[in-house]
Amino acid sequence: MRNFLGKTVKRLKPNSFLNYFSLSEDSKGAISLGVGEPDFKTPKKVRDAAIKCIKSGQTQYTGCRGLEELRKLVSRYLKERFSVEYPAERIIMTIGASEGITLALRTICGEGDEVLLPEPYYVSYEPAVILAGGKPVPVRCYEKDGFMPTAENLQKAVTERTKALIICYPNNPTGAVMSKEKLEEIAAFAKANDLVVITDEIYAELTYSGKHCSIAALPEMAERTVYVGGFSKSFSMTGWRLGYMCAPAEIDEAALEVHTHTVICASRISQTAAICALEEGFKDGFAYVEKMRNDYCRRGKILADGLNSLGLKCLPPQGAFYVFADVSSTRLDGAQFAANLAKFEKIAVVAGDAFGEAGKNYVRFSYSVSIDNIREALERIKNFLNARPDKKQGD
Repeated sequence: MRNFLGKTVKRLKPNSFLNYFSLSEDSKGAISLGVGEPDFKTPKKVRDAAIKCIKSGQTQYTGCRGLEELRKLVSRYLKERFSVEYPAERIIMTIGASEGITLALRTICGEGDEVLLPEPYYVSYEPAVILAGGKPVPVRCYEKDGFMPTAENLQKAVTERTKALIICYPNNPTGAVMSKEKLEEIAAFAKANDLVVITDEIYAELTYSGKHCSIAALPEMAERTVYVGGFSKSFSMTGWRLGYMCAPAEIDEAALEVHTHTVICASRISQTAAICALEEGFKDGFAYVEKMRNDYCRRGKILADGLNSLGLKCLPPQGAFYVFADVSSTRLDGAQFAANLAKFEKIAVVAGDAFGEAGKNYVRFSYSVSIDNIREALERIKNFLNARPDKKQGD
């Protein structure tokens, strides 16, 4: 039988990220610091709104863009919270932020178009570019620069085929947050090279110091920026699979065609729940979000301080719920460290090379778990490090 796989899908590389979903489920007593998912429950009123929607029989398709009421609320939310202005008519409700990213790429990429990816980057960006027919171009970011790209390094990667740049701040996997001044530098680079910026701001509400700043809010940037957000992290709604994409008119109209012929629309039930989440947020000043943010900030400090005290160097958490720790002091690379930590201490973490070559000597720790679990994990990591005065753990 001939090989039926297409040439495009054959370009995808196996990614170690998938290995970290199962440890906590399959191993008794395991602690998972691997998967980035809030451990808070979706607010009760939001869950109740979804139940009411189902019980009343409102289970039909919505319009392809999504419910108008929700899109108006998203438009208001972005303007009031982040000074980002897109009208409801240019917002598409998507199947999570992930569809928003792939939708943007499928809309703007032609065969061989290049997309700049500041590295380390979220695991799905590279395959999403490939599946859209494009060519991913990693641009290495360094810890000394706070894991943020410089305009100089980005410029070195530009060719006549460069079409777009993807950024994600607060960042997964590093937890870095980009300042307004740094964003202005990146915006100037994008304008000078006539690039589209795809900004993944799924962690926008989890910025620990000051107010989150979006590149889409900078002068003349909304017209060349595709803004992607969602409800997964800010309202603990990962399983509801609901995001949104906002874009300039030309991109928006084409993206709607792609979206319509791919999924038709996002779930009415999830959209109804999201309406409740935003309405309640406007009523109480987004108290649920504030509580989560404060809790994560405290957890992140405990984890980062603990890892640094053990010689696993990492930057203080600035946003999201990740610490990206350098494990080279152990003479293991990230993959060896992660494999052995799982084997000997039943702790799941993600090897940094899942996020590109720049992460080879790093490990991503998620602190979206209880403080008790974080402290227990630190004790186990200490035991792991003390047990190996250079035993062949990497073999």
